Amino acid sequence: MLNKRTSPRRKMVLPVKVTLDQVNHLAHTVDITHTGARLGGLRTQLQPGMIITLQRGSKKAKFRIAWIRQLTPNELQAGVESLELHKNFWGVDLSDQERVAKEDLKAFMTLLSG
Repeated sequence: MLNKRTSPRRKMVLPVKVTLDQVNHLAHTVDITHTGARLGGLRTQLQPGMIITLQRGSKKAKFRIAWIRQLTPNELQAGVESLELHKNFWGVDLSDQERVAKEDLKAFMTLLSG
């Protein structure tokens, strides 16, 4: 299976407001990237391709539903991808995450080869 992900995910639970058809729903992130997120705690029917608005603090952005996973009869998870470029939409510095991950991998490989 091809991996379409362009940047690594970072596990991060952040509260978000999801707006769909002018109705607000509360949810949270499970993990985030620069360009999207996995959302949890969704209790409304969604379909891949739908456009939603996410609000994090005072920032709002449009996202497309990429996939849906039914966890329970009343709860969904959804992968979302950003339709707009936003600098630091999540309020978390993700740039350092990539550097730390590369350093950790290099250290691990060194341990394995030593």
